[in-house]
Amino acid sequence: MSTATVTSTRAGDGRVTLPRVINSEWIKFRSLRSSYITLAVSVALTVGFGALFCWATMSRWDHLPAEERAHFTPVEHSLRGYFMAQMAIGVLGVLVVTGEYSTGMIRASLAAVPKRLPVLWAKTAVFGAITWVVATVSCLIAFFVGQAILAGKHLDTTLSAPGVTRVVLGMGLYLTAVGLLAIGIGTLIRNTAGGIAAVFGTLLVLPLLAEALPSSWQDDIVPYLPGNAGQALATLHQGPHDLAPWTGFGVMCLYVLASLVGAAVVLKRRDA
Repeated sequence: MSTATVTSTRAGDGRVTLPRVINSEWIKFRSLRSSYITLAVSVALTVGFGALFCWATMSRWDHLPAEERAHFTPVEHSLRGYFMAQMAIGVLGVLVVTGEYSTGMIRASLAAVPKRLPVLWAKTAVFGAITWVVATVSCLIAFFVGQAILAGKHLDTTLSAPGVTRVVLGMGLYLTAVGLLAIGIGTLIRNTAGGIAAVFGTLLVLPLLAEALPSSWQDDIVPYLPGNAGQALATLHQGPHDLAPWTGFGVMCLYVLASLVGAAVVLKRRDA
């Protein structure tokens, strides 16, 4: 190998590329014990609460009102733990960004990647991929555990039943979208407490506030709120004013895109 070739190869070793930034973010993510703990908590909440709801329903089935029985859907019941799991994922998504701001490590990250935006895209890619895998696996486990419990009263269903696979996998996609939304909000706010409050406010408080609106307004507003729109993909039967499954998830994705675009603008314009 010539001297010129060796020099060129060594010079190329220091280039900042997106795959290298992604690898750096992956190393940072898996180096933190809190990452494993929070993801484990989200799995436990998804599976544990789903199993608890299924067990409670099965044990009270003979005494449930006819209307409640008529609206019972075994797949959605086994995934009820998502409500708590989304909180864990939202917190971790915010911490992926704000944790670096609180320690000052963000300065080193941005110094190593002067263009800045690859850092945001790398965090989004790494956390999005991890969340999707963990959320999808936990939803599948929750489904099978829940159906095994419901089988005691022959209330169970299967993945081959109409719409069931879409609901189970759709819940994994919804939780992934929640994580990406949290990354965008965390980058915008740069404060852990403020970011977590904003994520929870967006997903949990806005629907409650919307209930105070006149019913005619609710029909036009509530289905388009981030949480309601995203959950349409994981709902077996839509109501008359609900969005179609993929339409609702598309609306949720627009919220995620808006938060990431805003995060990109803030990251480029503000000092670390």
